[in-house]
Amino acid sequence: MKRNTWQREAVRGALGANDGFVSAQALHSALHSTGSPIGLATVYRALADLATTGYADSLQSPEGESLYRSCSTNEHHHHLICRHCGLTVEIEADAVETWAHNVATEHGFTQAAHVVDVFGLCERCTAVAATSANLT
Repeated sequence: MKRNTWQREAVRGALGANDGFVSAQALHSALHSTGSPIGLATVYRALADLATTGYADSLQSPEGESLYRSCSTNEHHHHLICRHCGLTVEIEADAVETWAHNVATEHGFTQAAHVVDVFGLCERCTAVAATSANLT
């Protein structure tokens, strides 16, 4: 078990202050804007450790960048993620769980795991987009 350092706690706190997924570089910038001397390599290490231990979720952006989010549960879960603002909502998806189990079993697989995240526009961003479309 890794020891808790002030750097790891600073990263965990900054991550928890975000509503959605954030890159290590954006988190590093946010920490520096508050006067933190923490280095970028330390932020990357802390985020990787938090993801490994289940305190953070991670996913890859369409551009291939790793993004992180503070995890509210260590249980298996899925996300709805706004493509515009990054707002993220943790969801249960029983139908997905059943489907994944059945497909794995049907093909002779055991110990199957999966990651399902749903991307779209949140209510607020949808309203903004609709308003913008009506202005043009």
